[in-house]
Amino acid sequence: MLLMPDETTPTMDELDTVEDGSKDTSMYQPGLSQADPALLHPPPLCPDPVSSLTHLGTPLSGHDAPGAGGWDRRKNLCFQGCQLLGATREPGRDAHADQSIIILHARVAQKSYGNEKRFFCPPPCVNISGHGWRVMQDHLKASGYGDSMHRLCGYMCLDSSSQSQADAYKLIFDEQPDSGKMFACAKSLFISDQDKRKHFRLLLQLFLGSRQEVGSFQSRMIKVISKPSQKRQSMKNADLCISSCSRVALFNRLRSQTVSTRYLSVDRGAFVASARQWTAFTITMVEEQRADRGDFVLSEGFICYGCVVQLVCTESEVALPPMVIRKVNKQHAILDVDEPVSQLHKCAFQFRDDPHAYLCLSSDTIIQYQASPSIRDPSRVVLNDGACWTIIGVEAVEFTFNQGVTCIQTPVSPFPAITGLEVNGGGHVAMLEIHGENFSPHLKVWFGHSEAETMFKSPKSLLCVVPDVSIFSDSWRCLRRIITVPLSLVRLDGLIYRTPFSFTYSPELQPPPSTRAAAGGMREAGMDREQEDDVLLETIHQEFTRANFHLFMQS
Repeated sequence: MLLMPDETTPTMDELDTVEDGSKDTSMYQPGLSQADPALLHPPPLCPDPVSSLTHLGTPLSGHDAPGAGGWDRRKNLCFQGCQLLGATREPGRDAHADQSIIILHARVAQKSYGNEKRFFCPPPCVNISGHGWRVMQDHLKASGYGDSMHRLCGYMCLDSSSQSQADAYKLIFDEQPDSGKMFACAKSLFISDQDKRKHFRLLLQLFLGSRQEVGSFQSRMIKVISKPSQKRQSMKNADLCISSCSRVALFNRLRSQTVSTRYLSVDRGAFVASARQWTAFTITMVEEQRADRGDFVLSEGFICYGCVVQLVCTESEVALPPMVIRKVNKQHAILDVDEPVSQLHKCAFQFRDDPHAYLCLSSDTIIQYQASPSIRDPSRVVLNDGACWTIIGVEAVEFTFNQGVTCIQTPVSPFPAITGLEVNGGGHVAMLEIHGENFSPHLKVWFGHSEAETMFKSPKSLLCVVPDVSIFSDSWRCLRRIITVPLSLVRLDGLIYRTPFSFTYSPELQPPPSTRAAAGGMREAGMDREQEDDVLLETIHQEFTRANFHLFMQS
C-alpha cells in the first residue's frame, strides 16, 4: 500500500527501530560523539530484504519556493540529512555555494490617482545571500574583469509589457557586514489609475555590472485596492483579512507624513523602529488559557480584534510577548470591537499582562506606552501617535540556485517552480510526476545526489522514475528506517535549482514478491490464496508501470 502525504504514517521512532527493539540514531544525530557499535555496524537482523515503499515529502516546514506557501530562513535540514547518508553521486556543487534571492512585498497596494503617487508601503525589498555570490565574484576577478563587471545591480518594476527599464526603479545594494548579505528596497514604486488591472506582479531583473544578466524573477500576486476597507470583512473578501499564521508588516506614520514612516523591525535580536528596513512577522492567535504557561497553542482562522496574538520574526524567530490586538479610531483604542482585522487597518497592541501598556515607538526605539482611559467612553483608551500601527499582509518568495563557475554567462531564468508532487506505483517501480511551471526539456530531476530518469511532458509537468533506495543507504533494508532526500532540478549545463520539496522512502512490512518466490515459492512461504492474488496483482502493476513509462520515453 502506498503512503501518501495526507495519510497517517508511523512516527520516526516506530519506523527507525530494528528487530531487537533498539533504535538507530547514528544517522540522525550528526553531533553524537559516542555511538553504539552495534548500531553503526548492525548485524543482518532480517533474513529477507525489505522492499522500498515510497511516499512524498511535504515542503519543508516554513520554507518557501516560488509557488509554494510558507517561508523562513532556517537551514534546509533535509539537504543536510541527505549529505549524511553518503550518497554516491552529486548534482554538481556543494550546498554552501548556493545563491539565494528573496523578494519581500506587501499583499495589497493602493492605487494612485491623478498626480498623487501612492508609493507602495512597505516598499518591496530584495535580500541577497549565499556564499555562491562571493565564489562567482572571485572567479570573475581571477579572470581579469574589473570591479564594475562583478558588482551586482538590479531593477524592479511592475510586470507590464508597456514598461521599459527606464521606468524601473534602480536598486542600490548595501552589504551588511555582520551577515554578509546584500539588501535593497524600491522606495518609489506605484501603480497609476491608468492601469486597470486588479492584480499584478513585481518584476526583478538582476545584472552583473551593466551587461551580464543574472536573471528575471517575479513576485507573488499583489491585489490592487483604492483605500483601506472600513466595512466588516467576511468570507467574500477573505484576501483582505489577516489570517492566523500569516506574515504581516507593521509601520507607523506620525501625523500622516510619509517622511515620518517607521517600520517595526528586528536588529541584532532587538525590536527597533527603522526608517528604511522592515521585517516580516508571523502573527498567530494564541489560546488565552495556555498563553500564561508559555506552551502556546496556535489557532487557525482570521485574526479578530480583541484576541491574543503573538508576533514572531520570520528570520531570527525573536518574538514579542502575547498581546491583545485592538482597533484604532482617531487615536483611541476601541475595546469592545471583535470584527476581523483587515489590510491597512489602524490597530494597537495591548500587552496582555498589563491592560494599560501598549506597544509604542519613541524615535527609533520600541517602548511600552501607558494609555489613559477615555473620560467620555469607558470602552476606549487614549493613545499617542507612536502606539497607532498600520498592519498589512506581506509575502516572500525565495529563489535558490547554484551556478558554479561554468554557467555564469547564462541567465538562470526562466526559474522553474514546483507546486505539487504526485507519485504513481510503489515497491521497486515508482514514478513521480512533478507539477509546476517554467519546466523545459533541459531539466533533470535529482533525488538528493542521484539523477533520476526524467521525461519532459509539458512546461507544467515532469515525469521521472524514483531511484532505488539502496543508492542512499545499503543497510536500509535491514534497519527499516525512514530516509528523506531533497528534490532538485538540474539544467543540462549544470545549473542547480533548489526546491523546498523532499521525497521519503519508507520500509514495507512485508518482503517483495521476488524475495518470497526465491525463498521457496508462495505456498512454502505460508501464504493463503488471497495473499497470492495480492502478490500477483502487485507484480502486474509494477510491470505495467515500468512498461508504461518506457512507452512514454519512446514517444
